[in-house]
Formats: sequence, C-alpha cells, structure tokens
Amino acid sequence: MPRYVALLRGINVGGNTMIRMEELRAMFEALRFGRVSSYINSGNIAFDPPDLEKPSEFRRTTESGLIAQLESAIEQKFGKQISVMVRAQNHVAAVIAANPFAGEFESHKEMHVLFLLDEMPAEKADQLMAAATDGERFAVRSREIYCHLKLGVANSLLGKGFIEKKLKIPFTARNWRTVLNLAEL
Repeated sequence: MPRYVALLRGINVGGNTMIRMEELRAMFEALRFGRVSSYINSGNIAFDPPDLEKPSEFRRTTESGLIAQLESAIEQKFGKQISVMVRAQNHVAAVIAANPFAGEFESHKEMHVLFLLDEMPAEKADQLMAAATDGERFAVRSREIYCHLKLGVANSLLGKGFIEKKLKIPFTARNWRTVLNLAEL
C-alpha cells in the first residue's frame, strides 16, 4: 500500500481555524493510520493506511475514501468543516519532477502548487491563463496548478482569491519548500 499525504485547507493560517498538530496526529493514529508525521503547523500530514482486515475496507484507501473519512473525523473531533486533499506520496514526487518552471525561480516563495480535488476543466484553465498578469505564470497539470509568482502571492490572482471566487475550484496551496518536504515525510 502506498504512503499518503493529507493537505488540510486553511488551518492555522492568520490565527483562523486553529488545530494543534499534536491533536491532529493523534486523530490520525486513532483512525489506525501508521507512521503519522506532520510538517510545519499548517495541516500537512503523511501517513500509511491501516492494515486491512476485510476486503470491504479497501474503499477507505482510495483518495476519495480517505478524504471522506478524514473530513468526517475532523468535523467530529474539532467541530470544524475543513477541506482535505489527499495524494499518494509518490504522486508528490512526480509533481516535483514535472515542475514546468524548474530552474526559473529564485526562491521557494515564488513557486507554489495548488492541489485540486478534481482535474481542472479546460474552460476554467483557459480563464486562468487569460487572467494572468506579467508577474505570474500558471501551468495546469491534471489535479495540480503550478504557480510561478515572481512578485509573491499578495498581488497575484491566487492572493486576490480569483481561483476560489471566480473559478470556484476546490484547492489547497503549498509553497515549493513545503512541496519538497511533503515528498520526504
């Protein structure tokens, strides 16, 4: 079975939706996930699926099954509705290898990856590309959007909420340093 990474959206950022990582790791362990580890305080958890006792439990080890299980457990434990994106950890390594902007950015603060729930529809990808300014570049690859933001997040389409408000695409964003660390958790 592959190792997975859960990416929680919008926790512990700017004092909003606070969840202690110790409590989050304990919740994962209570769900029988193995080798649970976290990276920084913003909802990045790597874990192994539990040993399956029955074939009917297999659905829980699909990404969609894990998402449903984790979102439900977070709501029950913390009383908060938090969106979760799940990827097999080897998929994160493939995201790193496929970076279309590799070698073209000076700092991890310029490079971000948006992890989407589903593949982005072509018409929405076209809208994103058409709206991009001179200081930002985007590349849509399946369920990820690579964002090279030369001037940072604040004045970009990402920082202004364009993707969330205009395109209405469920996602969570991570800077390049975090993405690199997710592959190693």
